[in-house]
Amino acid sequence: MKPAVVFDLDGTLVDSAAAIRDIANIQMAELGLDQLTLAEARSYIGNGAPTFLERALKARNVYSQEQFKERLHRFEELYAQAPGEANIPFPGVGAAMRALVEAGHRIALCTNKPLAPTLVLLDAHGWRELFTAIVSGDTLPERKPHPAPLIEAARRSGAGPVVYVGDSEVDVATADAAGVQLLLYAGGYRKTPLTELKHAAAFEDFAEVPALVARHAREIAVTA
Repeated sequence: MKPAVVFDLDGTLVDSAAAIRDIANIQMAELGLDQLTLAEARSYIGNGAPTFLERALKARNVYSQEQFKERLHRFEELYAQAPGEANIPFPGVGAAMRALVEAGHRIALCTNKPLAPTLVLLDAHGWRELFTAIVSGDTLPERKPHPAPLIEAARRSGAGPVVYVGDSEVDVATADAAGVQLLLYAGGYRKTPLTELKHAAAFEDFAEVPALVARHAREIAVTA
């Protein structure tokens, strides 16, 4: 059986940092706070909306546990209303995913982004129908780097081997905890040198992904 391929979203399929920064800066303006820079926004992405907002508020020295639930609700409201087109696909992403599907692979999504903006983004780029399963940041009580979301995405994809495609330290930790081989996109939001991160293979061009999946499928079959 061909392996299922589970993708991360932000930093892997799309460059969403500017879009998320703009969403957050609406709230920053409402609170009378300095705007987030693109570098700040990029550094806060990866652990889900609650962690992103907590980091942003702490950076402005206004984090309050008592007010956080209300501020998170407002952030998620803005997030759900934002246009999906503002998230820019990395070159070759759509073609790579369609090539995998055409080759008989099931593909799934495992993201810490909440479901509502995830679906808006997928619909904006015509990707929703490609995915056998979507596990978002509010699907389970746990978020990545806990292995449960990746394990659930693999389970919903059906029986058989799994390859995970991600870009960050969060994805490395998630794949390792789940016991899944990771293909690491070198053009995402990673801060650590590639040589210091555990991964089966790294790539810079999504045109490489179908061949990498095929290669690691053979390795899985040999070692299984």
